[in-house]
Amino acid sequence: MPWKLASLGTLLAAAMLAGCNTTSTESAKDPVMTDTGHSRCEAKAAEFAIGKKASPELLEQARTRAGAQNARFLKPDDMVTLEYRSDRLNLNTDDQSVITRVNCG
Repeated sequence: MPWKLASLGTLLAAAMLAGCNTTSTESAKDPVMTDTGHSRCEAKAAEFAIGKKASPELLEQARTRAGAQNARFLKPDDMVTLEYRSDRLNLNTDDQSVITRVNCG
């Protein structure tokens, strides 16, 4: 009797783990493309903003050129999350709101 229960338990565990395996084509879809045709941001395209004063217009222009889905200014003392998002443009500023660095993430 214990062998039957152990065998049944092993069989159930294997069946449950097999159900977690995804073999559908949905996971193999292409990444979401932005309206500019890029799937992620390209920071080099936004480097023109370095040395300029931060403004909403500049943020939008840099976001568009980089092909990013969204963009943000990061001041020296801003708290940021550690998540990496390849579709987000970061414009780092100094204390006078002048852009010092451009990167994606």
